[in-house]
Amino acid sequence: MLSDQLKIAPDSVERAARTLRAGGLVAFPTETVYGLGADAENVDAVERVFAVKGRPSTHPLIVHLSGAHQLPDWVEEVPDAAHRIAERFWPGPVTLVLRRARRVPLAVTGRLETVALRVPDHPVALALLTAFGGGVAAPSANRFGSVSPTTASHVREGLGSDVDYVLDGGSCAVGVESTIVDLTGEPAILRPGGVSREDLEHVLGGSVPVRAKSSVRVPGQLPSHYAPRARVLLVEPGQVLGLAEHLRAQGCRVGVLVPPEFAGDAGSGAGQRVIVVPDSHARHARQLYEFLRDFDRHGCEVIVASVPVPDGLGLAITDRLRRAAGPRG
Repeated sequence: MLSDQLKIAPDSVERAARTLRAGGLVAFPTETVYGLGADAENVDAVERVFAVKGRPSTHPLIVHLSGAHQLPDWVEEVPDAAHRIAERFWPGPVTLVLRRARRVPLAVTGRLETVALRVPDHPVALALLTAFGGGVAAPSANRFGSVSPTTASHVREGLGSDVDYVLDGGSCAVGVESTIVDLTGEPAILRPGGVSREDLEHVLGGSVPVRAKSSVRVPGQLPSHYAPRARVLLVEPGQVLGLAEHLRAQGCRVGVLVPPEFAGDAGSGAGQRVIVVPDSHARHARQLYEFLRDFDRHGCEVIVASVPVPDGLGLAITDRLRRAAGPRG
């Protein structure tokens, strides 16, 4: 039983589905981050998502489905690459950008003729999507541009009563958002995420470039995004501790993300909080947003970090840290 596995109230999924049918907003867990969901075909509900987040209306939302069998209902055409990716990675942390079907409101797509779709790999999310029966448009359940939520408590802290119902499914297993793949032409990654570039290339049998800029707008492409209150500075791994000590000596409250190879040289001083990142990209990604929130909770003014080697999930971690730093880092 789902309720036994995750210790959720037996009627919580149905209550969440009823809330969506009534035009309400539901925060729900996925394997990546918590989403702020609305009925994708209810324009008023979708517009409320934008209002609650403070999100620009030109910034598209991802439509979440209960299974790949729904894909043809939401797009104009399903290319072979979409079939191959869906067969291998759905449910999972990859989003496909395709030409929208007429049923998809332009409010969801940011007025574009493309739509972003995925099937999340979380039992609570899948139970909700199955009970609801339609598509759920859902960005991350936080204020626009800030650190994404990976627990229900993060959602409540950030959005409060602006959410009609919070469906608690525990902590998110992946911790960074889905990989977004544009399939309107030659496949290209528009946002690195929970499925690696290498795995996509293996399935598609060819190179899949990462595009920093694209005519197709998708979530998470702004220069500053996923940002904590503290300023984020990115430096080479060997410079992290030196810069942190320099800033601390100037009176700054400094948070430090220390690469594991320099852990032996790290120490916490007054006004300085040190976190040694895991040596596994998967564990680092899972905890990244909690690290950034931890620094905010401890009143850090500046976070000093280095980016990991950009392979596998390291590419997604690098992307999130660079966007957290924004044009300043």
